[in-house]
Amino acid sequence: VQLQASGGGLVQAGGSLRLSCVTSGRTFRSYTIGWFRQAPGKEREFVAAIRRSGGNTYIADSVKGRFTISRDNAKNTGYLEMNSLKPEDTAVYYCAADDSVILSSMRYQASYGYWGRGTLVTVSS
Repeated sequence: VQLQASGGGLVQAGGSLRLSCVTSGRTFRSYTIGWFRQAPGKEREFVAAIRRSGGNTYIADSVKGRFTISRDNAKNTGYLEMNSLKPEDTAVYYCAADDSVILSSMRYQASYGYWGRGTLVTVSS
């Protein structure tokens, strides 16, 4: 499985961005998709995840109400819609995938075997 995240950029505080994660190689619909981010000088942290069916999503408290995760299985693409962005959202955002993620482990990096290169999101104040 190959993943490619895109959509990052520079945005002012309060603005919006939509990140995309395009996958290839195997059946996209069988994979749970996760988004993680790593801010400068900090460890990578969980942001959001969506189950293969799209019926279960899990959003980190730090972004709940501002970020939305979705997927389009027909396009082999996952999305992270980010609204009301804050300077503290500045980070490199990574998408990850795996077909064996259990519901209770969606927020753990170790649950995902496939990772894409990150896309940088910079939020200016």
